[in-house]
Amino acid sequence: MIRILVVDDDFRVNDIHCDYASRVGGFEVVGRAATVAETLDAVRTLHPDLLLLDVFLPDGSGLEVLRQLSGDEGGSRPDAIMITADRDITSVRTAMKLGAVGYLVKPFGAGDLAERLTAHRELQHRVDALGLVPRTDQADVDALFSAARPPAVPRIPAKGHSAPTLALLHQVLRTAQDALSAAKAAELTGVSRATAQRYLSYLVREGMVRLELRYGTTGRPEHRYRIVH
Repeated sequence: MIRILVVDDDFRVNDIHCDYASRVGGFEVVGRAATVAETLDAVRTLHPDLLLLDVFLPDGSGLEVLRQLSGDEGGSRPDAIMITADRDITSVRTAMKLGAVGYLVKPFGAGDLAERLTAHRELQHRVDALGLVPRTDQADVDALFSAARPPAVPRIPAKGHSAPTLALLHQVLRTAQDALSAAKAAELTGVSRATAQRYLSYLVREGMVRLELRYGTTGRPEHRYRIVH
């Protein structure tokens, strides 16, 4: 499990982000903070793997949190995804220079956060796998950088489709080890089977997902869906 610390001074927003993050498989919210001081204390006591970090905090900036953690020689520094209403390009560039692995502008939905989290989870899995070999090659490096970026899906999908739900289903297929049925995709995302079927059919039409037919001994073939890389 990837351990998350959620940092936002608005307790209602903090609750929402905790809820969004807890829905994504492989992640566990281990704490929350509302100030720079609370965040630094929580990092040192809870040892999270990932921060969902706001920029605007009552006693300073989330960017200052990154600066202080960069200079903290005690313990390993967690990764950070900035979760903020700050659209200033200077803040974005500073976050990048300080090592933030993502920057998500408020307001956003559960699917938008799920995109970033699942991309981060896939990146960690790839890094862990490569840690078992002494050297890597260009294909492995390219795969790491690809895993760090959420895939492109239509931000304005066809009428009657929600962009966050579409992104969530796309991510589930992207991180799956094998092709998934609509029922399995529905189970993993928390939507109904009918909804999953409708969105998967749309992704097939858009060329992002491939439909595979699996034949059993009797009855109709099972429809399974696999991401198109």
